[in-house]
Amino acid sequence: MAILHCRIICLIVLTILQASQCAKSQSFIGINYGESADNLPPPSVAVKLLQSTSIAKVRLYGADAAIIRALANSGICIMIGAANGEIASLNDPTAAKQWINTNVLPYYPASKIVAISVGNEVLTSNDQNLISQIIPAMQNLHTALLGASLADKIKVTTVHSMAVLSQSAPPSSGRFNPDLQVLKQVLGFLHDTGAPFTINPYPYFAYQSDPRPETLAFCLFQQNAGRFDPATKITYYNMFDAQMDAIYSALAAQGFGDMEVVNAETGWAYEGDPNEVGANLENAKAYNGNLIKHLRSRVGTPLRPNTSPDTYIFALFDEDLKGGPSSERHFGLYKPDLSMTYDIGLEKGTQVNPSPSVNPSPSAGKAGTWCMPKAGVSESDLQANLDYACGQGIDCSALQPGGACFLPNTVVAHAAYAMNLLYQTSARNPWNCDFKQTAILTSTNPSYQGCSFAGGT
Repeated sequence: MAILHCRIICLIVLTILQASQCAKSQSFIGINYGESADNLPPPSVAVKLLQSTSIAKVRLYGADAAIIRALANSGICIMIGAANGEIASLNDPTAAKQWINTNVLPYYPASKIVAISVGNEVLTSNDQNLISQIIPAMQNLHTALLGASLADKIKVTTVHSMAVLSQSAPPSSGRFNPDLQVLKQVLGFLHDTGAPFTINPYPYFAYQSDPRPETLAFCLFQQNAGRFDPATKITYYNMFDAQMDAIYSALAAQGFGDMEVVNAETGWAYEGDPNEVGANLENAKAYNGNLIKHLRSRVGTPLRPNTSPDTYIFALFDEDLKGGPSSERHFGLYKPDLSMTYDIGLEKGTQVNPSPSVNPSPSAGKAGTWCMPKAGVSESDLQANLDYACGQGIDCSALQPGGACFLPNTVVAHAAYAMNLLYQTSARNPWNCDFKQTAILTSTNPSYQGCSFAGGT
């Protein structure tokens, strides 16, 4: 009896450990694993690559058994997909149950499936037949999970494009397209089942529709003048936060202000056709690298601070069989031979500073210098500098209550610490201490009492 009791306890402990496998320090970083290619490495090799990185989640567009099996006991959580072409069959409860029996039960919990996405961007597909079938399909899959006692562990959702918004700028005005009547039912289903609202935000496409230099800096998390939201009095310094807060505003307007939001796809093409503005390696590295830094900072957005939403970067590999413009085949962070397309600091134990300056200078800064606000700079400008610097992924925890540099609790003191830290963790070039001409380099160490400013020799 004692042995049996021990086995039961061990089984419970094992289940708890498996359930928390993807709840690690950077569990919000995910990646899309597409398969529209004829040159991809075997799933077992791809999983070893993933395990060498800080990627904690993988999104599949289908339910490839080989990949799901290869991810078993890897510590990586999985979102599997029911393709658009499968939605009609899933309107049959028996077929939905069989789908779960085939694609989930043989692998769970060793393969930590945490979500099922039913279709991709269905509501903006203009396929009215498909749109009308999305809710029954989601409900039937959820019912099948209930029958398997997995509905509290595996959530059913559907992925949307940003086109579900009829308005997104400024962020406070974010509203869903009122013509998408089924969306209200989707939101009700997600709320009732505790599933997240899942969206594909792409600053890349926002820049293509507005290819100005200032828009590029805004999209790449680089220094820019910002965009002011008169309703909230908030100035936004990157497109990602603006898009996220537009979604949060739209959800709040529908009465779902607390609903979790997951970014199922976001990324930047590193190559494209001549007419595809902005599709180059420098921009791709800047966007994805700075996005990772932003997520790691956990600074959040103005409307949802101090949190980083689950975000799946598009994509793990290039997919040479995809149609459309050349950019569609050039989003991969890795080549099929496992070499990096470019480095954004995803390998375990690495951090990189991928963001090039938008105003390069020929001269470099010297060791033993600190970046400080200029005298006479307004508090509003300093607050903007503080928000921008902490939003770049630096560690601003010292400025929190109880932190070594919280006192004096003034905008100028906090901005000085953050501006200098961003300068020191960048390349320490003069342009890293510009802040729209509100900062200056000094050889005087500004550290005081228990507050140590990064720098020196």
